[in-house]
Amino acid sequence: MLEIRVESVVLEKHSRSGSIRGAGESTFRMQQLMKAARNGTKDGLEKTKNAVMRKVSFLQKREPQDQYEEDDAGYLDVQVSDSKHPPPELGPMPAGLTPQQIVRRHILSSIVQSERSYVESLKRILQEYKKPLLEAEPKLLSARKLRVVFYRLKEVLQCHSMFQIALSSRVAEWDTSEKIGDLFVASFSKSMVLDVYSDYVNNFTNAMALIKKACLTKPAFLEFLKRKQASNSDRITLYGLMVKPIQRFPQFILLLQDMLKNTPKGHADRLSLQLALTELETLAEKLNEQKRVVDQMAEIQQLAKSVGDRTLNKLLSSGQRQLVLCETLTETVYGEKGQILKSKERRVFLLNDLLICANINVKSQPDIGSLVPVGPKYTVKWSTPLLQVQVVEVGLEGKGYNKDTIIFQHPGSKKTSSTSLSSKIYMGPPRLYQELQELQQDLTVVNQISQLISTLHGTYQNLNLIVAQDWTRALQRLIRIKEDEIQSANKCRLRLLLPGKPDKSGRPVSFMVVFNTPNPRSKISWVNRLHMAKVALTKDNQPGWLCIEDDGKTKAPFWCPLLACRMPMYSSKCQDLKPAAALHTPVQSSLLGISIASTCLAQGYLWIGSGREQGLGQVDLFSLNRSAPKHVKSFQVSSWVLCMEYIPLTVREEDDVDCPMDKPGDSPIIVMGLQDGSIVGYASVDMATQHLFIFKSPREVPVVCLKHLLNVLFAGLQDGTVTIYTRTNDGKWEWDTPHLVKVGSASVETLLAVDETVWASCRNKVTLINVLCFATRCFEAHPDDEVRVTQMMKAGGGVWMAFSAGSSIRLFHTETLEHLQEINVVPRSTFFTPGQKNILVTCLLVCQGMLWVGTNQGILIALPVPKLEGIPKVTGKGMISLNAHCGPVEFLIPTIGSLDLDLLKSESTEEMPEYQELNSKEDSSSQESLQDQHNHLDKKQGISLCYNLRSTSHLPGQLLSAHSGEAQANENSLEHSVEDGSIYEIVDDPDVWVRSRSSAREVVKKEKVSSVAIASGGRGYQNFSRDFKPTVHNRNENTLLIWQIPLSL
Repeated sequence: MLEIRVESVVLEKHSRSGSIRGAGESTFRMQQLMKAARNGTKDGLEKTKNAVMRKVSFLQKREPQDQYEEDDAGYLDVQVSDSKHPPPELGPMPAGLTPQQIVRRHILSSIVQSERSYVESLKRILQEYKKPLLEAEPKLLSARKLRVVFYRLKEVLQCHSMFQIALSSRVAEWDTSEKIGDLFVASFSKSMVLDVYSDYVNNFTNAMALIKKACLTKPAFLEFLKRKQASNSDRITLYGLMVKPIQRFPQFILLLQDMLKNTPKGHADRLSLQLALTELETLAEKLNEQKRVVDQMAEIQQLAKSVGDRTLNKLLSSGQRQLVLCETLTETVYGEKGQILKSKERRVFLLNDLLICANINVKSQPDIGSLVPVGPKYTVKWSTPLLQVQVVEVGLEGKGYNKDTIIFQHPGSKKTSSTSLSSKIYMGPPRLYQELQELQQDLTVVNQISQLISTLHGTYQNLNLIVAQDWTRALQRLIRIKEDEIQSANKCRLRLLLPGKPDKSGRPVSFMVVFNTPNPRSKISWVNRLHMAKVALTKDNQPGWLCIEDDGKTKAPFWCPLLACRMPMYSSKCQDLKPAAALHTPVQSSLLGISIASTCLAQGYLWIGSGREQGLGQVDLFSLNRSAPKHVKSFQVSSWVLCMEYIPLTVREEDDVDCPMDKPGDSPIIVMGLQDGSIVGYASVDMATQHLFIFKSPREVPVVCLKHLLNVLFAGLQDGTVTIYTRTNDGKWEWDTPHLVKVGSASVETLLAVDETVWASCRNKVTLINVLCFATRCFEAHPDDEVRVTQMMKAGGGVWMAFSAGSSIRLFHTETLEHLQEINVVPRSTFFTPGQKNILVTCLLVCQGMLWVGTNQGILIALPVPKLEGIPKVTGKGMISLNAHCGPVEFLIPTIGSLDLDLLKSESTEEMPEYQELNSKEDSSSQESLQDQHNHLDKKQGISLCYNLRSTSHLPGQLLSAHSGEAQANENSLEHSVEDGSIYEIVDDPDVWVRSRSSAREVVKKEKVSSVAIASGGRGYQNFSRDFKPTVHNRNENTLLIWQIPLSL
């Protein structure tokens, strides 16, 4: 009778609440309840409840609490009256202010005005829209729907009303204190603000969908919105008002960035402003991520509704799919002669393991687009597994698959044609690559003819070297034009090879789909995301990261680093070498196609220095101009390489015409510090590794660390001395007369460039050396004298430090040297092997909003930090890599490159600006400067085909020229017009680069897309399961791991 007692209690509760409407009805319902209980089995309780719920109308399941119910818990209803709390008002400007103070006042005025406008917009929504709709008779929208539409707006207003009160008092005392940063920290670091804005932002899509539906189904509601918009002078819509909370924090960030730029160092408000930027950026990032997830779910749900295939519908509705990218692209079908047969807009969805193309159904709807965005409905056209999708560039057909086993068909056509990719029928520009090959073949023949002509003994008017040179020039011109056409065809055209159903004979049928992207940036984004999504499906990345302090069910975000490859660092004969230093030398080439440039690692070379305790040192070079590094060169040096430093290209001033650009000081230099006290320099000319200089440190003390800043090279020695080498105005280094600074009695552990100072760590102290006058000051980074500062890494306005004892890292302010944060990198629910208590930090790196931490156990941890110029404190839970080394992580190196979008344009050389302004700093230093700015001088790669023009107008016959009209125009001229020499890549292997002089007619301002990968080196490789059980693949082999990060667009 347990079931009876349970349900009787429920009945009694409903009886007390007035739910039982009649005694007779109640008795009848009770009899049904008793009967159901008697018929129960071992699960009788559940069956009884089900039977009662089916039969008894007054027994209703208790509804879960509506998330949109008004819940004022924790929120004060602040009624701000203008008389009691007038809006902030900045008084008249006092006399005697500095220009910087005047600018700060203007920025404060902008903050006050924008906040007043924002609060007025929030009040306007509640007073002009919510209140009339609640009071309307008959109701235009139900009370519940109104709660959904205006969810959390009241609380958002309360937060900013409180902020406005505090802002008023701060503005009133501005001329005496000039502080605003701490107010932002106090107002927007509260969890309440994040909760309120999160609820509002996450609900925004639902609110807009409800408004759209109401506009379509309730003409009176649509008329109400139109009337309200027309009655306002600014004509702003309800959507325009409601989107303002989503835009508010990015506006705050821009204003505070301007304020920080105009706040001098040492100002009382500077640290507060940096902390405020950190708080606002963290808040905005969290809101953006939550909004992204909500929008992704809404997009997938909308797509799932339009899927007829039950299997695909189930996959989309399971919640296991992540939306990586979706965009409206134009599908274009070409005929055999290259003519456009049809084009239509499609919505293309890239999921983590699927690619889906859908038709966009645009039905006739009332004109509500101006009031609220109208989302389209979709009809799925095709879907295919991601791993079966291939990107095919014009000119690269037939690579990566067997074209003899593929039958191609035009999308939408019923008949298949056995046309291979090597024929003239292309889904895009017809025969471009074939025509290029024909021109290159003709150029080869003309070169052979020229050689034969040079062997002639007689003199012939129509057959001489002048004519042959003119043929060569014209063919070079035609080849250049054809290359531009191919590049133009690739820059906005996304060609995908997709699998189809086999034909009757069982052979696989594939078809090509061609999409036109809105711009080159979109094309690059698609190619890169397709590549990265495939990398994410590899075994090493399933999963690749685990969120710290979670239950293991939390998915790592898609943008997390992906293990692109792992490879041995040395040959089998050199496994006794120990790596100690590494760096990346950037190289940029415009000759790589979009597809290659969007999928390969950052262009350039990875240098790894290593050695043995006794014996020669070794340097290994890896080419990164591909999707996986390739070992291309190694050479030996006199001793173990302990450190390496990159000195970037010296940029001459425009008026410095007397200085030739071919001096040794004008090329990038790789400087190495050796154990025998040698400092060795090599020219960074791709793989040439030209030896430039070698000299010894004072007393031949081992060189432990190097740092370059503002044309000064600092070398930290093992005896606690920092030797400083300067450079003369003509670019020569003064190696023989170094300046010596003693920072301690023990070894200098590490050097770090911070603004105009170099930080040198020795034991537990850090000494700051001014690069201009070499003055020093010192502070204590750890209270224990026996603990050494082993690692330092700068980001924004802070420096992270690691120590020789313990697993904690500390954050210090770069200006006040104040200790701001301390983090224990070992997770609370530690994943490390039991018994491993002495966990140390061996490497630090800040890159792309993540603080990378390498440990002596080979484990890598990534912690989130801000990307802007605020304080780089850890702002959330970290991730632990499930791919690791078996021994200590010896180095973490960022490889940063950029793809120049302007070089993808199809304009000819004549249309480019005539002069180039070099906008890079001469003082950019080392790996940090490459990571922060990577503004080194870009040089085109290739060999210049130069020639001297001579008159051939006196020779009879038609002139061979690049343009047919050019020959006619010059037929009666005395001289041919001068043509520009073109730069060509003459080597197919991307590992080999031939450097030429940069043309003076290059584009100045270049829109770039950043490519970032992280390289880690250490002994062995192991990966972990979700419960962190290791699988060791190799324990003693030095291994290089490369993590690739999606392109930053």
